[in-house]
Amino acid sequence: MGVTDPAGPVMDRDEVDRALARLGQEHEAIETSLLALQDHAGRRLLEGAELTGVTKERWVATEASITLLWAYFDAYTAALRSAREIRSRRRWSSREDLVELTELLRGESVTVSGAAAATANALTLHGGSGLLSERFSLAALVDRMNGLYASSLDMVVAADAVWSALPARIDLLAAELQRTRQLAHSVGVRPGEHPAGDDLERITRTLTKLREEVVSDPLAYWIPAQGSSAPGGGRPDTTVYDREARALEDVRREIEAVLTVRQDAEKRLVRLRDVLSRADRTLAEARTARGEVLAKIAATEVPVVSGPPTVLQEQLATAAEYRRQAQWHRLSPLLESLEQRAEDELLRARESLTAVTAPLAVRAELRGRLDAYKAKVARHGLAEDPLLVERYEKARRMLWSAPCDLRAAEQAVLRYQQAAAEALAAPRVPQQQNGPAQGGPEQRGGPQDVRGESS
Repeated sequence: MGVTDPAGPVMDRDEVDRALARLGQEHEAIETSLLALQDHAGRRLLEGAELTGVTKERWVATEASITLLWAYFDAYTAALRSAREIRSRRRWSSREDLVELTELLRGESVTVSGAAAATANALTLHGGSGLLSERFSLAALVDRMNGLYASSLDMVVAADAVWSALPARIDLLAAELQRTRQLAHSVGVRPGEHPAGDDLERITRTLTKLREEVVSDPLAYWIPAQGSSAPGGGRPDTTVYDREARALEDVRREIEAVLTVRQDAEKRLVRLRDVLSRADRTLAEARTARGEVLAKIAATEVPVVSGPPTVLQEQLATAAEYRRQAQWHRLSPLLESLEQRAEDELLRARESLTAVTAPLAVRAELRGRLDAYKAKVARHGLAEDPLLVERYEKARRMLWSAPCDLRAAEQAVLRYQQAAAEALAAPRVPQQQNGPAQGGPEQRGGPQDVRGESS
């Protein structure tokens, strides 16, 4: 829609012709806009819908505005027709014609019935004057129509945008929801029995209510653009829809996890039985080892080995029962808990076996160290040294007797190491590079601690 020039002095013929041409174009533009608004899909939907809330209030006002727009347009059309008739009287308009045309084109010469204006004003934001009629200049009338058109189109476009965006998306999500519910039902996920089943019921209720509200009150789900004066500036409010879409996705992933359990349940149960069986065997081995340690090692504390946990076996039997009864939604969390606890139990059994057999490991380490030093002194030709033979035999008797006193045996091994170090450190002839070291015990150096010496 255009804007007519403000009033001025008496117009000449050229000014009148130009004004009429401009007003003719303006009339066509206004008519085209009004017809487009009349045929707008959003307006037709609003006319046929059972509206509620803010949309109902605004549509009542918008309908009145559209009615008033047509009344204004009819008055505008009549004024333009009169001006054209006056101009067509003569090829060269007289002074009186020009005065009349100037008044008609620039003055407050357009009269709108007070009844039509009052009816519309009572339902719009425009305050009625209470007069039998209203008078406008063509410019003022166009301004008034521009304002009414913009507000009417804004309302219609906003409602249509919400209806175009949300109901279809809600229907697609509802279809996905229905498929998820059927899948959930097939794996035993039902309301009252599983949280995911309760979530599906809540999402169903929310989407049903959301669709009803969007259809009856679309403007309640419209966010106007800040600072925008263009009709329909804004976007649909999808907050509730997006939240429920995310919730449905979470439920769908949980259902898929339950499906995975159904497909892999037997393998996971077999794996669980194997882990618990290995833990039991390890604990049995630890108990056997503890008896051996108590018989072979003296003066040492051996930790007590606990028995296998009966709770895990009971829960494993419960899991097998869930599988037989196809209660996949209950089996899923139970398997996850059992798998972690079974691994922990196997680790505990291995740690128990390690702790119990530690004294035997210490004895084995002492035996190995004793034999390594014996081989070393033999390589240096000291295998027949009486002191070394005596200390070796004493340490060997301690380590190969039962029960073995580890503390005494360790001291005996250290004494043998000390004697071996003294023998190996005895003076040698400087030029001699090879062969056994010479010199008897009286030539040995001072004692040395050779615990860390490589064998």
